[in-house]
Amino acid sequence: MFSGVYVRADVELTPLLRAQAALLVISKHSVLCDRSAAWLHGADVHPFRERDVGPRLESFVLRGHDPTDRPECSGGTRDLKPTDWMTLDGVRVTTPLRTAMDLGCKLSRRDALAAMDALARVHGLTLAEMMRVVPRYFRRRGVIQLRELIPLVDGASESPGESWTRLEILDRGLPCPRLQHWVHVDGVPTYRLDLAYPHARVAIEYDGEEFHTSPEDRAADRVRRQWLRDNGWTVIVVTKHDFTAEGTDRWIRQIRDSLGLR
Repeated sequence: MFSGVYVRADVELTPLLRAQAALLVISKHSVLCDRSAAWLHGADVHPFRERDVGPRLESFVLRGHDPTDRPECSGGTRDLKPTDWMTLDGVRVTTPLRTAMDLGCKLSRRDALAAMDALARVHGLTLAEMMRVVPRYFRRRGVIQLRELIPLVDGASESPGESWTRLEILDRGLPCPRLQHWVHVDGVPTYRLDLAYPHARVAIEYDGEEFHTSPEDRAADRVRRQWLRDNGWTVIVVTKHDFTAEGTDRWIRQIRDSLGLR
């Protein structure tokens, strides 16, 4: 797992196991932060392509101690109050709130909102909690972005792609769509839409690689979307390949036209 650290080949490599293995070779004053902390808290914000190889652990030491110098880890020194971190099965890790705030500053705008949405979903973070601690980030790099993103955080978002799509919609001046909207068939909630404008019957679906690539998934998508179209819905499908300048203009224009906006 790390240089000099081994595990039996039949053992499942969970985030917690990886963190516990790291404890054997990194500073005892280390705290897992940023994406590694989010991962440990149940919000995997690593790119899909990194899941096969295992990302580097982001490990920081408290002020006054020597940082870890190992190729499997990245990090340095960070000022953390005792309330900024917690212990999970022997592993020091920043709290979900501190992790969300750090990632809101550190990641690109789109990925930052996705990470904050994910932590809000898993741990119930609220706008009030985030606004309470944001003054501590005064003059920190990325704090302007953080302040802009906090009011947009929504734990109902269930994937990074949904967060990216919602952010682009809001940035283009469109109304905020409803997340995880259920469509009822004969009074029974049957189809759940990623993002929707229910009154205008406009559905925006983000097709990620994890749940929309197998033949079975694609067949199910075709059936539900055909039913929606047959019953008066406009269905707009977005994938990661649609986030180019030209691609984004196209599906944003589709939303505008479907809502009857200029």
